[in-house]
Amino acid sequence: MVVGEKKLVGKIVNYLSNISVAIVELNDAIAVGDKISIEGTNTNLQQTVESMQIEHKTVQKANKGESIGLKTVGRCRKGDNIYKAG
Repeated sequence: MVVGEKKLVGKIVNYLSNISVAIVELNDAIAVGDKISIEGTNTNLQQTVESMQIEHKTVQKANKGESIGLKTVGRCRKGDNIYKAG
């Protein structure tokens, strides 16, 4: 990957504001420690993946086609895209 390139890894389908968790449908694999960017019309967040769950179980990695709960550092919105930073 070229420095600065980003790859779409998922889309937010719901956001639970009371616990700052985004429900994400993945188009690509993601792992704890990955640097991501959450972008949308009113959203522009950069963070490192620190915590994610599948079916209320903490996981270190999730694959394409899975749905995860992702702890976020700020407010996100349904429809926001998640990119993995290159």
